[in-house]
Amino acid sequence: MKLLVVVDKLLTGFDAPPCTYLYIDKSMQDHGLFQAICRVNRLDSDDKEFGCIIDYKDLFWKVENAVAVYTSELDYDTFEKMDVDVLLKDRLEKGKERLDNALEEMALLCEPVAPPKDSLAYIRYFCGDPENEEDLKANEVKRTALYKQTVSLIRAYANIAAEMEDAGYTQAEIADIKKKVDYYLKLREEIRHASGETLDMKTYEADMRHLIDTYIQAEEPRTISPFAGMSLLDLLVNSGIADAINSLPEGIKSNKEAVAETIENNVRKKIIQEHLIDPAYFEEMSKLLHEIVKERKTNAINYEEYLKKIAELARKVKNPAKDNLPERIKNSSARRALYNNLNHDEELAVVMDEAVRYVKKADWRGNDAKEREIKKALYDILKDANEVERIFPIIKQQIEY
Repeated sequence: MKLLVVVDKLLTGFDAPPCTYLYIDKSMQDHGLFQAICRVNRLDSDDKEFGCIIDYKDLFWKVENAVAVYTSELDYDTFEKMDVDVLLKDRLEKGKERLDNALEEMALLCEPVAPPKDSLAYIRYFCGDPENEEDLKANEVKRTALYKQTVSLIRAYANIAAEMEDAGYTQAEIADIKKKVDYYLKLREEIRHASGETLDMKTYEADMRHLIDTYIQAEEPRTISPFAGMSLLDLLVNSGIADAINSLPEGIKSNKEAVAETIENNVRKKIIQEHLIDPAYFEEMSKLLHEIVKERKTNAINYEEYLKKIAELARKVKNPAKDNLPERIKNSSARRALYNNLNHDEELAVVMDEAVRYVKKADWRGNDAKEREIKKALYDILKDANEVERIFPIIKQQIEY
């Protein structure tokens, strides 16, 4: 089996669907052979660098002739010779180069992490300081790079894992590479947990879950609690702090500070996600989180008291409190959002809620004419265009409307 790399500019003329692997079990020549090659090598995604062809008919000796036939019909005012060069490379040689590069890029990505490069150090580098409400979002680019590079490493390793000796690695190098791949897989999962970016497997069909478990996850899936599949915040709210901590990767749950920052980042993530629904309420939650983090860092409270406080805050973030709210307000999330963002004016919140429900039409979001009707109704109540523009995005976020 050989590896074929074709310059992308040459491939744009074919309409056949692209693929990554092609098995040749019948004779082809000229245009037919060349078009088949191009399907495999079309760079149709960011992480695809080449395609693989399994040739049962020993047709690769015909490639040069197929290229010659095809390029004889090209307009060389448009294409340079280098654009139509076809390069045949040994699959294992290219696979080894790809794996070496992936390992080097991963090492460079993680190089800035401060010593001792333990779980807590990685969490702080890729997630930031949970006391700073901007850090989690600001470090999203770093985390995305880590996730993408880990996938590239997994694919590069999987391509030659069974043939590493043939590719030129010694037994010691093979063991070292496997150890590094396992390490980076576990690191990715730790960062996902610490940032609240774990996959919700419940949203995937069974076949997709099988693919992810087989080709992406480092370990076989296992049940971590009676609430398997729930997020960290779900576990905190429904099962308690002990089950939430037990759900974390070993490298995190063995370090109290790593546990604390993971929980804080997960709470922060939820606050950021829900902020537009009720800005006033989640701004208050953000302030409470800041105070709890500050208390922990200054040792103003012991660890057990900290865990109780952060768990209580998680419950408030996950399920906004309805206690001490007026009867007409507490059973409607839309009215609660209006009430919180209108200086707790019960009458005004009820009037505006009724106005929106009366005026809104089907599929009004994104329809300028229908949105203007709602804004007009709001203006008739508020008599302030700026206030309408402040409140309307909150109304737009309410699922009740």
